[in-house]
Amino acid sequence: MNFISMNLVTMLYLIASVCFIQALKGLSSPATARQGNAFGMTGMAIAFVTTVALILKLRAEAAAGGAGMGLPLVALGVIVGGGIGAVLAKKVEMTKMPELVAAMHSLIGLAAVCIAVAAVSEPHAFGIAAVGEALPTGNRIELFIGTFVGAITFSGSVIAFGKLSGKYKFRLFQGAPVSFAGQHLLNLILALVMVGLGLVFVAAGGTEPAWVPFLIMTAIAFVLGVLIIIPIGGADMPVVVSMLNSYSGWAAAGIGFSLNNSMLIIAGSLVGSSGAILSYIMCKAMNRSFFNVILGGFGGAPAEAGAGGAKEQRPVKSGSADDASFIMANAESVIIVPGYGLAVARAQHSLKELVEKLTHKGVTVKYAIHPVAGRMPGHMNVLLAEAEVPYDQVFEMEDINGEFGQTDVVLILGANDVVNPAAKDPKSPIAGMPILEAYKAKSIIVNKRSMASGYAGLDNELFYQANTMMVFGDAKKVIEDMVKAVE
Repeated sequence: MNFISMNLVTMLYLIASVCFIQALKGLSSPATARQGNAFGMTGMAIAFVTTVALILKLRAEAAAGGAGMGLPLVALGVIVGGGIGAVLAKKVEMTKMPELVAAMHSLIGLAAVCIAVAAVSEPHAFGIAAVGEALPTGNRIELFIGTFVGAITFSGSVIAFGKLSGKYKFRLFQGAPVSFAGQHLLNLILALVMVGLGLVFVAAGGTEPAWVPFLIMTAIAFVLGVLIIIPIGGADMPVVVSMLNSYSGWAAAGIGFSLNNSMLIIAGSLVGSSGAILSYIMCKAMNRSFFNVILGGFGGAPAEAGAGGAKEQRPVKSGSADDASFIMANAESVIIVPGYGLAVARAQHSLKELVEKLTHKGVTVKYAIHPVAGRMPGHMNVLLAEAEVPYDQVFEMEDINGEFGQTDVVLILGANDVVNPAAKDPKSPIAGMPILEAYKAKSIIVNKRSMASGYAGLDNELFYQANTMMVFGDAKKVIEDMVKAVE
């Protein structure tokens, strides 16, 4: 196993890092997303093979016969984990992608905790300290940080998974915020105690690690992860997903410092920084405070404030799929606003067929995407890309908002909060939230299953405008009927 030198390892890790950077660059646009994914997979393959080769080399050099002790377990983990990942990736529906991402984040956090516990228990196995020597202070600091960030990421991601899934009756997994008196004070106290115990662990000398403060600190971090996420309502889940993505990256980077693994440090830093930037973008798109996101407990007020408004019964103008088709077929321009309802119905392919029919009749059709439409950043972009919608027809909010006032028809499919003009009302719970200004169009067609409110729990004034027509029903069935009517 001497065929691989440390210089070669460094070079291969550098190549993998460049691939990861190119992956992030590619994923910044739907047009280059596939290329970005290819770079990411290539980089991870290089990093994985290089790491395995390095392990074999170090074990062979350390002691005769030592190389075979742990490798079967590593191989088993790779086979089992890779197999589960392959099956899930093949079976998961696009609507379930956000909760799958949350589940993956939780596993990254748990892996960071497990590695930290192993490093504290057997530092010599990781080359951190010689047998019988105490952990260096710097490594104790790194392990402390990696552990509590990983623990918070794990438990917080589990709660986010439950909220996104919507399958579980346990109150903590409900979409509505869970809050109680003194919640922020409790979080602050737990955070201070956690940091204090971590400092005790760092300051403890001797060859035996200070297990008691370390384990209590880890347990508090698990609890804190739950408390940070439960008061966040379903409307803010896109921000939570990107925030936990950032946390998982920093946890991996922290452990990378402890293990002196440059690949973990680089990859973790890329994930952590990109997730933080994405969180900031999401906060700006939802008029949220970035620091409130980091501290947790944001998003509760809007849901509570809008609960009453969502129950108000008011008359609306409704029509059929045939009526909607007639209006769009006789228009010069149509803007389509996709939302989570479209994703649930898996209607993106039928929608593409409808757009092709309208385009053939001379209608100019564009798609308008809000940054937080759906349950995950970029959800709608991925959905449309799956249906091979041309990228030149898809526009981000800031690029298309100025066109709504000159547009004949806006077709809204399962979107709610992202087109709610209540955001223009200073007294509204979502005041200041940037929206797609669909209310300015000459005619508005809204497809929803019912008049139920969106994640923010607010009634949507757009639905009651004189120029709005509601078409109730499953998005796929309604769009298929529109296709037939256009023909």
